[in-house]
Amino acid sequence: MGNMIYVGLGGALGAIARYLISLLPLKTDMPWLTLFTNLAGAVLIGFISGLFLNRLIGERSSLFWKTGVCGGFTTFSTFSLETLMLFEDRKYITGSLYVILSVLLCLFGAAIGRLLSKCLAQA
Repeated sequence: MGNMIYVGLGGALGAIARYLISLLPLKTDMPWLTLFTNLAGAVLIGFISGLFLNRLIGERSSLFWKTGVCGGFTTFSTFSLETLMLFEDRKYITGSLYVILSVLLCLFGAAIGRLLSKCLAQA
């Protein structure tokens, strides 16, 4: 039961942060805010997983941040819907660019997060 509370609290925090980012006044064909959110979440989850692997945080902290905050913050379902809508609107180049940037940048972000945690562990 205790672990669920950590995940739930983290999820609420992540969802609130995601909502606040969605309020930023940036409206273009490219869904930059979702891309930014997913990239930030990728860096964070990479960093947190590295901290956990290096035993700098415990299981409950890991659950709070990775499953809770990152789970509530990142937006794969929004990414999927936005991509579908771009293709439905025949914005094939923008949609394809969005998919490519999302995957590559978020993989890179997770790697950067891991690297940052490794640097912290060695300090």
